[in-house]
Formats: sequence, C-alpha cells, structure tokens
Amino acid sequence: MIRLEHVTKAYWYQGRPKYIARDLSAVFPTEARVALMGRNGAGKSTLMAMIAGSLNPDSGRVRVSGSISWPIGLTGCIHPELTGGQNVKFIARIYGVDTEELVDFVADFAELGVNFNQPVRTYSSGMRARLNFGMSMGIKFDTYLLDEVSAVGDAGFKAKSKKLFDERMSNAGVIMVSHSPRMMKSMCKTGAVLEGGKLTFYDDIEEALDRHSRNLLGENYKMSKEFIDD
Repeated sequence: MIRLEHVTKAYWYQGRPKYIARDLSAVFPTEARVALMGRNGAGKSTLMAMIAGSLNPDSGRVRVSGSISWPIGLTGCIHPELTGGQNVKFIARIYGVDTEELVDFVADFAELGVNFNQPVRTYSSGMRARLNFGMSMGIKFDTYLLDEVSAVGDAGFKAKSKKLFDERMSNAGVIMVSHSPRMMKSMCKTGAVLEGGKLTFYDDIEEALDRHSRNLLGENYKMSKEFIDD
C-alpha cells in the first residue's frame, strides 16, 4: 500500500510557487492498477519520484509497504559513466538482491553483447532502454512505477519483453503515466487525475479519461472516439 499524508511539493516560478501537490492525501491500495493522468507540467513524474523515494516532499509524508520500483521509462536510473554491468551491480546492491544473478539475467535479456561492459554514454537510446528494462524486470516488485514506457528493439525482442512484462504485472500493482489512452485502458481499470496540486481518483478508467480530456480542452471539450481510442 502507498499512502500520501498531507504531501505538499512546489517549485518557484517567477517568484510564485507552482504546486505539484498541495496538502495531498491519497491511498493506492496493494495491487491496484492506476493510470496517473495530468496535463504537461502538472507534476506526474515528480509525484512518481516522491512515491519512489528519490525526491522528498516539502512537507507531509509518503508511506510505503512492500517493495516498489523506481520510475521505469526510457532512461530510468542509469549512470552514463558506468558500464552496463556496473549499473546493474549498483542497482542490485541498492535493492538488496543477488548481484551475480541480476547481472546474468540482464546481460542475457538485454542482448547488448560486448557493449554490456562499455560505458552507457556510448549507448544508443534503444540500448539504454533495453538495459533499463532488463534491470527493472530482473527484480520482482510489489508495485511497479511506469513512466512513459515504450517498446524497443526488433519484433523478437518486443515479444520477449511483453511476455516477461505480463508475467511481472500479473502479480503486482501498477501506477503508470502514459500519453496513450489505449495503453492506459489495457493495463489499468482505475485512474487518478492530477490537476492544480490535487489528485482525484476514479473507479472507472473511462471517467478518469473523460475528466482528463476536459482539463486539457477546457470549455471547448468535446468527447471524441479518436481521443479515447488513441
């Protein structure tokens, strides 16, 4: 379970605070599958970072029971000056898992060959994504944080990734950020909309998408099948 207790986080812009969270209290139940929505700049990634523990709120507390991943996306927590293997060893030590086991898993899964022992700064964006995905899927978490995850690699690698991804998600909770309504609906049944530092939960993903659409388009909002179906 993830519990936000009177969380406030703001950044200063032109001498005024821009609130990402304003006395925000919320509960994400264990094994919940929640699509986190909000307009650009609303603070979705910042909220995910606070949930992950990599960023502290200005006030309030985030309580977490069970294991939780870092925000998984195209870059994740990769250090560019370390090799792929060194990044994996660092993550293994941070999360207290068997180092050699994780190294062997990621080296095999990511299919980086000799590049696995080269500095990540020499990698292409696709190679970084495969390394990050391999690290995140190599550790079993109770809750996964997904921040704009997209498929990379050829058809064979994508199929292999999807199979492993589905296995991990079948026994875990998910909080995900995506610009694709189709992806959100395929993975989540509920939604939460972040707007003006407040987070509103919806039991029905369609209701959350509708509210998010209205926030984006304001008074000119008009429901369209193209938007909902991506």
